[in-house]
Amino acid sequence: MQEKEVLVVGGGLAGSEAAYYLASRGIKTVLVDMKPHKFTPAHESKNFGELVCSNSLKSNDYYANACGLLKQEMRLLGSMVIEAADKTSVPAGAALAVDRERFSAYITEKLKSLPALSIRAEEVTCLPELEKEGSRYAIIATGPLTSEPLSEDIKRRMGNALHFFDASAPIVSADSVDMTLAFTGDRYGKGTGDYINCPMGKEEYYAFVDALLTAERAHLHEFEKGEIFEGCMPIEVMASRGRDTLRFGTLKPVGLFDESGKRPYAVLQLRKETASGEAYNLVGFQTNLKFPEQKRVFSMIPALHDAEFLRYGVMHRNTYIHSPSVLNRDFSVKNNRRLFFAGQITGVEGYVESAASGLLSAIAIADEIEGRPARVFDERTVCGALQSYISTPNKDFQPMNANFGILAPLPVRIKDKKERYKTLAERALKAVEEIANTK
Repeated sequence: MQEKEVLVVGGGLAGSEAAYYLASRGIKTVLVDMKPHKFTPAHESKNFGELVCSNSLKSNDYYANACGLLKQEMRLLGSMVIEAADKTSVPAGAALAVDRERFSAYITEKLKSLPALSIRAEEVTCLPELEKEGSRYAIIATGPLTSEPLSEDIKRRMGNALHFFDASAPIVSADSVDMTLAFTGDRYGKGTGDYINCPMGKEEYYAFVDALLTAERAHLHEFEKGEIFEGCMPIEVMASRGRDTLRFGTLKPVGLFDESGKRPYAVLQLRKETASGEAYNLVGFQTNLKFPEQKRVFSMIPALHDAEFLRYGVMHRNTYIHSPSVLNRDFSVKNNRRLFFAGQITGVEGYVESAASGLLSAIAIADEIEGRPARVFDERTVCGALQSYISTPNKDFQPMNANFGILAPLPVRIKDKKERYKTLAERALKAVEEIANTK
């Protein structure tokens, strides 16, 4: 019988995590990255696992933060990336921040120490040809800045299911919306009343617009400028075209009436982000505002005065596939289960989430190669909730980071947020331990 082999394309967090998990188990693995012969516009280090935008992997508090919980789940699963972060951490309060150079050097050394891992420095320009019953597997983990030739091949093979810019609107927790200042219903009474409508009076609307126009925006890389705004106009850019522009677009009140039968001056609509209704998307609120500014300005909308933001809006260059239409839950491709994708190209958002997807895809391949039953992480866990998110049909699919809103709801609702999150975390870690130890 021919020896099984896994090709991992991309040496970022997802690719490094996947390659290490596989090769550390003696599975023949080849890691291919175009560095140091060629770099993306955002990368400059020759090492693997290079961090670009920040040295923070967000909170380490797994009882209060979903990304912290995800990191703890990954520790239980033997994550090398989280091990590297723990070993190279720098003081940052409750956050897990790292010394970037030591972090990537640690990952690089760990990978180079594995006898079962071969490393090649070359650019991959097309998806590998894999026989459905052959001995080879592949994980494509080329990140949000996938090179143009490979992007074009993915686009051709995936039926135009490839997107090049991430323009995501914020998501809020459903139970943090003040429903005494909101009403449900669809425009013109059509549909089944799935939207939550957040009305604004005249003075409230103009105060909101003024704050929006003066809010501080996030920095864009030079290679992103001039391209990103053509397909997805940020809410603040729309507002700059006239103080009433939003009332005839994103915040138009036409066809919406509150419980008294009155049409508001302006209305923000919230749409379900998860089937359980735990999280809602701010419709049309793609934005490039800095995160604290989003919290400050969007909370000026009366029904959102105490809103809990599960995800802030982001707008940057980000190659990602429409995963629900092409990927299975384990990150394999629907028409070829030997081809996997991992990292931000799948629509997971964030450093830790990217590494987690690499780990989960590697676990799925290792289970098959080693002849053990596939370990399935369900929505009690952050790992499973992210897998569910990227594979559940969703025509409005956008990248998602870890948040408590995508987890399966508790059987009994706990009103106290701190206690609810703690209970969700305890349930998740117990589930991960059970699944990880499945024989």
